[in-house]
Amino acid sequence: MSKLLTPEIVQQKARIVDAPEAEAHVPTNVDRNFELPKTLYGATIACYLGFVAITAMAFGNPALIIPMVIIALIVAAGFVVPGIWTQLKPETKKAHSMGLDHFVGKGIMTNTGPLKARDAATQVLILPVLVLLWGVAVVTIAALAG
Repeated sequence: MSKLLTPEIVQQKARIVDAPEAEAHVPTNVDRNFELPKTLYGATIACYLGFVAITAMAFGNPALIIPMVIIALIVAAGFVVPGIWTQLKPETKKAHSMGLDHFVGKGIMTNTGPLKARDAATQVLILPVLVLLWGVAVVTIAALAG
């Protein structure tokens, strides 16, 4: 159970030790990218911005201009900020992202083992494509219902 510790008890039982010495900073090689080709990132952002564009055009209301612009800026920032992050501290940067031809030829290594380019691209693009198709479906339903 819990027990009240008064300052006197703490002073009797406390053991004062020297602070540990700080270890020398060893520069490490930090890989800040996911080694995926920029084409996949471009396709991903194109799908998300395509969704925003489709819904903005279909439900073109002047009151929605500012919210749609804000959404588009947030989506773009979601890709630009990590892109800038991968370029920080260039002396620790291993290399640039993998080229598309190298990606298609060799695939990519993941924590669970190697993946073919087709499988990795499917994993990366499944959600953005579904979001885009969902936007098309919503716009189609709204057009047919209206």
